[in-house]
Amino acid sequence: MQNKNKKGKILLIEPNYKNKYPPIGLMKISTYHKLLGYEVVFYKGDLKKFVIEGIVSKCIAELQKLDKNIDWYEKYDLIFKYIRTRKNKLLKEQKEILCNKSLKIIENYKNYYHKGKWKENKEREWDRVFITSLFTFYWDITIKTINFCKDLIKKGGMLQIGGVLATIQAEDVFKATGIMPHKGILRAGDLDKDNCYEIDNLPLDYSILDEIDYKYPMSNAFYGYMTRGCIRKCPFCAVPTLEPIYNDYIPMKPRIEYDREKYGDQKDLLLMDNNVLASKHFKEIIEDIISCGFGKNATYISPDKLSISIRNLKENVNNRAYIKKSRILLENLYFTLPQKEKDFAYKILREKYNILHNQFVQKEDIIKAWEEIKEIHLKLFKPIKKMRFVDFNQGVDARLFTEEKARLLSKINIRPLRIAFDDIKTEKIYIEAIEMSVKEGIKHFSNYLLYNFYDKPEDLYKRLQINVELCDKLGVNIYSFPMKYHPLQGTFSHNRDYIGKHWNRKYIRAIQAILNSTKGKIGKGKSFFYKAFGKNKEEFLMLLEMPESFIIYRLFFEWVGENNKHKISTQSWRECWEYCMNNLKNKEKQELLNIIHSNDFNPQKTLSIENNKAKELLSYYTNYRNDIQDKKSELYNLKQEYDKSKESYANLKQPMLT
Repeated sequence: MQNKNKKGKILLIEPNYKNKYPPIGLMKISTYHKLLGYEVVFYKGDLKKFVIEGIVSKCIAELQKLDKNIDWYEKYDLIFKYIRTRKNKLLKEQKEILCNKSLKIIENYKNYYHKGKWKENKEREWDRVFITSLFTFYWDITIKTINFCKDLIKKGGMLQIGGVLATIQAEDVFKATGIMPHKGILRAGDLDKDNCYEIDNLPLDYSILDEIDYKYPMSNAFYGYMTRGCIRKCPFCAVPTLEPIYNDYIPMKPRIEYDREKYGDQKDLLLMDNNVLASKHFKEIIEDIISCGFGKNATYISPDKLSISIRNLKENVNNRAYIKKSRILLENLYFTLPQKEKDFAYKILREKYNILHNQFVQKEDIIKAWEEIKEIHLKLFKPIKKMRFVDFNQGVDARLFTEEKARLLSKINIRPLRIAFDDIKTEKIYIEAIEMSVKEGIKHFSNYLLYNFYDKPEDLYKRLQINVELCDKLGVNIYSFPMKYHPLQGTFSHNRDYIGKHWNRKYIRAIQAILNSTKGKIGKGKSFFYKAFGKNKEEFLMLLEMPESFIIYRLFFEWVGENNKHKISTQSWRECWEYCMNNLKNKEKQELLNIIHSNDFNPQKTLSIENNKAKELLSYYTNYRNDIQDKKSELYNLKQEYDKSKESYANLKQPMLT
């Protein structure tokens, strides 16, 4: 499918934030441009480093012309550090190797970078730069990335921004960068008027993911959409803006077959549809998924990734990616070989072709080494068989469940089935959707529970409790992931500081403290849930008021009080809290609660508190984590003693609530 006549150079950029899933939009844009004959490069990381890497490569190319007897790539890290830091001692340490001419070349490239000559238009190499965007609270890093990339474009070139943030806040992005983003999905003709490729329906270029060092947590999966948009207009959701028109069926099989052949099979199928149950073609969607190899009890047999990587390297599919990937896979092969084969492989991979631990290995050397070592690999390679799963990652709509749709879902290897539970008002239909699914044999569920929107804290507790009790009642697994609401527009959309009407900073922080211990999810187990979140709503609300240290080290501070080991304990805090709530005047109590709920216990903020008991209560909100970790403190010694006597809490098997 790739046009061999190169038309120019394309740079795809994902800002250097952490995210689970690869940039599907950029993967389609890569496929599109390779079909047209462009050279495509993908980068995620420090953009200054990216620029310096390009400059170092130019520098080494010039040094090689000067003296071919020196392996200049062995000096790559040295030259990189010198250009980045300008520390002369780095070169002085190499004076026995570097002559005056080579020093001059390196010095010139150092100045080339630091004096900004690389920004001059005649020096720029990228015809088009595409930048994706994600959540609005990544505003700062996204805008910084866009403004930096202005210096990478050739005169008359294209700099285009797309994705979630860019679509939702296009006008704000324009004000901050002077560039108007593309809103929504890329269609045929959006990039090139004379081109008929429907970009959004193109296969994904998985090869670009091997160009970067960043590893996406959700990997080894086919990604895609079988529908676009949503029939709902939920006020907290970005989908009506991102995908305003509902497209109820996009066939999957041709794209899967193309990617499977070109890049190798993937274990799972991760679909990003926003409301797949709304499709009138839901039966066809399920049949399509089954035809792609993801039917009930379908299994995955791991492909020979090394052979595929070498094949693609030979076919020039993506040299930047497959040189790197082939080298890594050859190294992995070497370290897993029996000793006799390892000795042979060492002579090939290290002594003859210098592949091991050499990030600057040449393509030709990898291919030659492969020809000499492939028999060992093919002899020892054993495919691994695993169960494969389908995940409608954005969740399905409980309001659209029917027994027929539950039956159809049970025909594919769906795990987990994510059913949205964003509002306690949907309790009845949510439970019915779970029960219909269980009736059809589905046992593994998950959902995101939106909080900090219009809900009250006790609403979140109730939804969590419902899931825990359904696990026990129906004999299933439901993992709940509380998800804090962030606004899509306005000042608070650019950070994570928004507080909903019924919430406050202390409550938000308390939820996060609990979730940090559970790794963000809550599963089955009533006793564990009631200990973590309280036996009822009243206990839960009291827990939200509790000092953060007492939440994180819950059982420890309870043990301290039960054994009268220290004046600071959960029990002593609770007694002081109850006294203040029952005895302070309303004005005093409100002033005290305002400080606690602000979650800011700076001494300057508490000067207005005059009541001694109120002052005592505030003292409990000291951060005791440092004391617990300080070997000289009394709390540290008590923590050691507690850890030795933990057997008293052996009934809590979950590794949390220390």
